This record gives sequence, C-alpha cells and structure tokens, in this order.
Amino acid sequence: MQFIDTHCHLDAAEFGDTQKALVQEALAAGVGTLVIPAVERANFAAVLALCTQHDACAPALGIHPMYTASATPDDLADLEKNIQYNQVIAIGEIGLDFFVEGYDRERQEYYFSAQLKLAQKFNLPVLLHIRKAQDTILKHLRRTPVCGGIAHAFNGSPQQAAEFIRLGFKLGFGGAMTYPRATRLRELAATLPLESIVLETDAPDIPPEFIQRGEPNRPANLPRIAGTLADLRGMPLDEIARITSANARAVLPRLS
Repeated sequence: MQFIDTHCHLDAAEFGDTQKALVQEALAAGVGTLVIPAVERANFAAVLALCTQHDACAPALGIHPMYTASATPDDLADLEKNIQYNQVIAIGEIGLDFFVEGYDRERQEYYFSAQLKLAQKFNLPVLLHIRKAQDTILKHLRRTPVCGGIAHAFNGSPQQAAEFIRLGFKLGFGGAMTYPRATRLRELAATLPLESIVLETDAPDIPPEFIQRGEPNRPANLPRIAGTLADLRGMPLDEIARITSANARAVLPRLS
C-alpha cells in the first residue's frame, strides 16, 4: 500500500536539515512519493537539490502568489530555463490568493497568467494555490487552457469542483478534512468522484486534527489523513491508497 503526497514543502525552514529523516519516516509509513513544489526563484535550487538527493521526491517549480510582490520578469525567465533543463513534473505552486489583504491582485494575476502560458508551452500540469479566488482562477484556466493539474487544498463549491474536473484537474484533500467541524469540506470529500481526488499534506502546513497543536505537519502523516477519507467514503484504506495514487499519476504523468 503506497501513498503519494502530492504537495509537501520539504525544503521549508521549519524542517531545518531533517529532510533525510523525514523522507525515511514517510517511506516507512507507506508514502512512496512526495511532490515538492517551489514557491519562488530563491528556492528553485533547494527543491531541485532535494529531489536529486532523494529518489522518492519529485520537483515542481513556480512562483507562489504570495511571493509575487518581490518577483521580476527575470524570475519567469529563470523558471523557463529550469523547466527546460530539469526533470520538473509540474509548474507550481502558482495561483491566486485574495484571502490575505495587502497583496496586489493585478500583479498576482500577471504572474499567474504568465506561468499558465509556460505550462501550455511545455505541456506541463500546474499545482494551484487557491484562496478566495476560485472563479478568477477558473476564468484564467478557460482563457489559457493547460493539460490539467491539481487544485491544491480544494475548498470550493460542488459547482466549482465540477468545473475544475471538466478542465482536467484533480482536487487535493489533506489535513483540513480530519476536523469533525469541517462539515462542508468533509461532505465534498465524501461525495465528489473519487477518481478526481488526490491526497496531500502541505507539510509543514495544514496540520491534521490528530497532531499536537503547534507541531509541524509531516509527510508521514498522510496515511492517517487518508484514513479520514476512507472513513468518510466507507472504503478500505488500501483502496483509497490505490485509487488516489493512480489519480496522482494520471494528472502528473512524469511521476511514472
């Protein structure tokens, strides 16, 4: 029984230099593959190096919407160069964040649109960051169609879910659904087509309900997170592992 963590920031400062131990712990827990998305040009090299050092890790490169304030056109050129010369499996983490105040929406949309065009050019899927921006993201995806990807930490409506699925996307579910009070999210996890769901930790962020408050999330937590999905759908855990891993490989073909 092997799981795929489709979104894990293994290079995050919270982890210090413990990446080797974290990967070994994840492998021992049954997490066979970890997708490591970059968030800005400054960490492209760190993500690529981690994925060179650990066979279980696969890199995605992109400029996160909350890092666009300091981004420059040179960063886009560097992203394109890295895509050309490295085995990058997706462009990400990219998208829009209209939840946090003080960020320039127009600037976010400029960098998001530019990165969608790179995804088109290189026929790569995208890993989407979406907060309070579902419909605007969908507008951009209809304007600049890509070969699919993952709507990370999905928390939209059933109608928005259907539109992402129509556009070739899988929907990422993680620690947030482990909280009993997250009734709307748990309803989505229980009722959306299972063929459209992938699993993620977003480690060290989005901690699941079962870890100590303040403790960073880790990729080894994924099987317990998956246990919530299995319970919500009334299915065996090994079936959840098999189907969600197949979904991840389908939408991120370079994983195979």
